[in-house]
Amino acid sequence: MTRLTRRQALASLASLGAVTLAGCIEGAGGEAGDGSGATVPAADARLPLPMEPSALREAAVSGGPDKDGIPSIDDPSFIAPSEVSFLADGDPVFGVVRDGVAKAYPQKILVHHEIVNDDLAGDPVSVTYCPLTGTALGFDRGGTTFGVSGRLVNDNLIMYDRATETWWPQILATAIPGPWNADPQTRSLREFRLIWTTWGRWRDQHPETRVLSRETGHPRNYARDPYGSYNPRDGYYAGGAPLFPPLREDDRYGPKRVVMGARAPEGAVAFLKDSLREAGVLTGQLGDVPVLAVHDPRYDTGYVYRNPDEAAYEVVGGRVRGPTGESAFDRLPLDRVHTFDAMWFAWTGFYPETNVYE
Repeated sequence: MTRLTRRQALASLASLGAVTLAGCIEGAGGEAGDGSGATVPAADARLPLPMEPSALREAAVSGGPDKDGIPSIDDPSFIAPSEVSFLADGDPVFGVVRDGVAKAYPQKILVHHEIVNDDLAGDPVSVTYCPLTGTALGFDRGGTTFGVSGRLVNDNLIMYDRATETWWPQILATAIPGPWNADPQTRSLREFRLIWTTWGRWRDQHPETRVLSRETGHPRNYARDPYGSYNPRDGYYAGGAPLFPPLREDDRYGPKRVVMGARAPEGAVAFLKDSLREAGVLTGQLGDVPVLAVHDPRYDTGYVYRNPDEAAYEVVGGRVRGPTGESAFDRLPLDRVHTFDAMWFAWTGFYPETNVYE
């Protein structure tokens, strides 16, 4: 396998008209806030950080493009599955259902934009994807929108909100100081689950889904991923080192191996995705709290639940069986913890004290 360099990736993006390469964003200018008075909805409790917010700001590096050099999609349009000709069954999509309406955001499109500012059932949200860490997360955005800052920390996308110019590393989902907001309130975003799955799996479960259209208002070749391919997996996604040195190195697993990670104010936990797929159910600890991880074969994803009584569960005939009977994979009578796919190097860089299970 030929390892892709950041220079080659950015050159590919530039050839597609995707970015303007001009150093780092401190010189990009811009006023703090948009004058609207809009604020970003905050989570009830702050998520853990690996170091002080100011230290995270110091660890941030230029990813190459300037602020908004990778343009967010701010006026998305959607099409029906019958109109989708650009996705193969094995291509990744990030799916969500709210109030009975299903939407799918193709990785082929998100790799060129990283953020989609959208609405779900009337709620303003941002759907975000970082190709360098393999993470797709959804956030409530309130009366503002999110953009791509042009900076990375631990190879992970740093978003900014256009109301306050606050920096928000995507995986951490928590504010850190940026050049326009020297001392922000350190708070976490309110987030929702995106399911990383394939187009074929999502369409089978949600035949009426709406799909993000390639009509984004930006000229892009959405058939070409500058970092490689997920179907089949090659290039950056297939293995090798991260493009930038991570915050920490942990060689227990290959850096690009996928984990299902969950973090909460009390700590972090990770389950190797391939191990969870094989076992169906795994147990572990989130801080001092027992947790249960369940694999959902419908989407090839996983969910993590707090399981304080350490009740026994097993997968039987496409359902999860526990003390109170059978439940759907995503509907256990337990407190579910926000869980998402991530590359191992990114997870352990941000959560070095994480418990890991296989």
